[in-house]
Amino acid sequence: MWNSFVNLFGHTPLTRRRALWGMALVAPNVLGLLFFFGIPVLMAFATSLQQWNALKPPVFVGLDNFTRLLADPAFWQALFNTVKLLAMIVWAEITFSLLVAVLLNQKLRGRALFRTVYFLPVVTSTVAAAMVWTWIFQPRYGLVGNLLAPLGLRDTGWLTNPDLVLHPIAAVTVWQRLGFDMVLFLAGLQAVPRVLYEAAIIDGANRWQRFRSITLPLLSPTTFLVVVLSVINGFQIFDQVYIMTARTVRGGVGGSATTLAYFLYDRAFVQSEFGYSSAVALVLFLITLGVTVAQLRLQRRWVYYEAER
Repeated sequence: MWNSFVNLFGHTPLTRRRALWGMALVAPNVLGLLFFFGIPVLMAFATSLQQWNALKPPVFVGLDNFTRLLADPAFWQALFNTVKLLAMIVWAEITFSLLVAVLLNQKLRGRALFRTVYFLPVVTSTVAAAMVWTWIFQPRYGLVGNLLAPLGLRDTGWLTNPDLVLHPIAAVTVWQRLGFDMVLFLAGLQAVPRVLYEAAIIDGANRWQRFRSITLPLLSPTTFLVVVLSVINGFQIFDQVYIMTARTVRGGVGGSATTLAYFLYDRAFVQSEFGYSSAVALVLFLITLGVTVAQLRLQRRWVYYEAER
């Protein structure tokens, strides 16, 4: 975009014409990014400096909303819950989606059908999926309760026990994201040169040695992408909390299932504190951005690109 703008001042009509065409082609994306992202962020920042409930005129309060946020125990609990969810979700997504991708990368009968079945949760409504999983974790009649009945755990309150409520939320999140991550890993597996496996077989390497020394290193860029997307998705978990805790206390008993996204929703649309919720949104954005930047920097230590050989 910048090069096209500079070329507008080129010395030949052809250069200027190409620059105009380049700017015209990228203009829709640039305008869409500005309209749907840039302007809302600026408006959120302006609102975060105000006290406003949408009924009375906004009052400028400066950084008071941010000061209140840092002293709010509910915010820190929501952040702690979100980090706990991330700790459960990220490793599970990577492990299970990689396992499924490796299995479905083999020459199996009906492989295309299995790939489709595993991908279906990705295109399933999160609300519908959360409602189904709510019944699965229903203590007396749910599938999980029936499976655990021989162990005397039929009446386990998965969605009412503050110590357990995050586990069902993590389960439905991993289940719904598994197919998407599987597709990414499948693409990564199919990009690994077969000649490397053939050379390893000639050298006497077994399956595990080939997987550890060839597959995992060459899949590290895909693994890095899955980690980044999983973390970003984890910071945005809302629907599962809203639906799966609706029958008890939304957000979990004592806020035990309140994530940062749900905390933002509660302050904005339940308590009508739009200035305070805008401060929460900006802090959530900065936390997500900071974690993503940290991952980008740390990738140099463990991500292997074949071109670097």
